[in-house]
Amino acid sequence: MEKIHFSAPCIFGIEGICADELKRMDIENVRAENGRVLFDGDFGTLARVNLCSRYAERVHILLARFKAISFEDLFQGVKKINWENWIGKNDSFPVTGHSVNSKLSSIPDCQKIIKKSVVSRLSEKYGISWFDESGAKFQIRFLIMKDEVSIMLDTSGEGLHKRGYRRDATEAPIKETLAAAMANLSHVRHFSTVVDPFCGSGTILIESALKAMNIAPGIKRGFVSEKWACIPEKTWSVERERCVDLINRDVEFRAFGYDIDGDALELTMANATKAGVEKRITVEKRPMEKFSCDFERAAVITNPPYGERLLDINEARELYRVMGKKFYQRPGYSYTMISPDDDFERIFGRPADKRRKLYNGMIKCQVYMYFKNKGVS
Repeated sequence: MEKIHFSAPCIFGIEGICADELKRMDIENVRAENGRVLFDGDFGTLARVNLCSRYAERVHILLARFKAISFEDLFQGVKKINWENWIGKNDSFPVTGHSVNSKLSSIPDCQKIIKKSVVSRLSEKYGISWFDESGAKFQIRFLIMKDEVSIMLDTSGEGLHKRGYRRDATEAPIKETLAAAMANLSHVRHFSTVVDPFCGSGTILIESALKAMNIAPGIKRGFVSEKWACIPEKTWSVERERCVDLINRDVEFRAFGYDIDGDALELTMANATKAGVEKRITVEKRPMEKFSCDFERAAVITNPPYGERLLDINEARELYRVMGKKFYQRPGYSYTMISPDDDFERIFGRPADKRRKLYNGMIKCQVYMYFKNKGVS
């Protein structure tokens, strides 16, 4: 078959991490853009990235890119696509998308034009005028950026951050893909010890464990494209078997979660059990003021409460001060924290060794990394 072009949207700030991950999967022609990573492959690639990517938000088939400054341009550009190679007579094909800094700015109008164009093409190819859309779902997505249109098919269904283990969460959970990125930035390995003093529903601990054991994050969930008739059934079974073969259970990895909320700790262990990593995680009710670590080496990774979420800003900043005292420089230790507070470093008490801009949901944040050790201060 012809090579398929793909687009994987991801959190702003982790495009490079996502691109590196795909390259390690032996995927072709990987290149990062703002907010997404482009790559090429086949149906096996489609299944592999859905199952294995820790950082991508979705996997889209990129069907076409073209310029459009009028609705006629949009209609004709969409109609040139070989929709009949994907969508059957009974399949559903809803349309959704975004437009940024473009002449075609009305999302509802763009949706109508694209839908009308696809219907026109399929009507000519199938010789029918009515589509009941009762079959498999082919979600059409469009992005119009500075008048350049990208037309895509969503192969994932629910976002890839929904791994299947977190059906419940505490009040302000961190997104799974962001937690995985923090584990990556902290260089979590199969021998690591990870500590989260604000563990909440356990997402950082679980994502760290999945990474350490090389467990594919999507192995326990389904994907909308598994129902597509155009993809051979064996494609998914082959890739799922590959995921199972790559799991490494003979690891030294351990994770420790602390929180002041007993319900959160119970939820952490329930989610860890669903993810299959409960034997690697230990939790304890402990406030930040009593934080201590007696491990030889540890990566402390955390998403502390802050003003926009659980605490008022003064309470959050008081926690930062306590963290600055407890997270002292010592050999074998690193500290990775995420916060939207521009004054974090000043309140924490020392500048970060490295910073990285990321988004936690719609909130612009910085990941602050401390890893240069000068002995106990």
